[in-house]
Amino acid sequence: MTKSGKRVAWVTGGGSGIGEAGAEALAADGWIVVVSGRRQSALDTVVAKITAAGGAAEALALDVSDAAEAQKAADKIVAKHGRIDLLVNNAGINVPKRSWKDMELEGWDKLVQVNLNGVLYCMRAVLPTMRKQQDGSIINVSSWAGRHVSKMPGPAYTTTKHAVLALTHSFNMDECVNGLRACCLMPGEVATPILKLRPVVPSEAEQAKMLQPEDLGRTIAFIASMPPRVCINELLISPTHNRGFIQTPNNRD
Repeated sequence: MTKSGKRVAWVTGGGSGIGEAGAEALAADGWIVVVSGRRQSALDTVVAKITAAGGAAEALALDVSDAAEAQKAADKIVAKHGRIDLLVNNAGINVPKRSWKDMELEGWDKLVQVNLNGVLYCMRAVLPTMRKQQDGSIINVSSWAGRHVSKMPGPAYTTTKHAVLALTHSFNMDECVNGLRACCLMPGEVATPILKLRPVVPSEAEQAKMLQPEDLGRTIAFIASMPPRVCINELLISPTHNRGFIQTPNNRD
């Protein structure tokens, strides 16, 4: 903890959706939260919302696909607060052209760089500090597609999210001896802005049945609240009305 007795959390992809909800839930639990993302204005809005509610939050603009920038961001947090207790790797993207028939290599490379390399870059950036602390937790936000291969998310997204699951387990195998632990959080459909990139955007009625960002925010806060002796290696969560189990016109492509 910091001199003020607060724990420090770094949340990537913190400007909207799951990242925003996670930051809000952590701040409500007393964490100092540093939110990162590419859009400074979105980060500032999240910070203002958290501080207005009495929480402690800061904005730190970042493109996680840049390894050097990820390291600089971690170094800035440590320089100011002296530690990093939690990393929430939430930054992730998908593209409209996602099937084998229209997939573009540029889209594939972009997804790998953000969804996989970005996760690794941030994990490596916090690792020296967490090892020194002999304490630290990482939550890697993957996807239902990281556990179950399905057609709709596309090959690039499904591949990167599977890789994040493997990366998380590999981390625990090596770093458990240093008191570190990581959880791969794999949500099913969540009503977030990324849905707008789908070839067929779900209707409002369909999105109302999905997981909501606040559901994932509470889940992130729960994982983060576990004592150091507990490692939740992976957590698979879905809507009760799971469209992956139900054949509908909009979830076939």
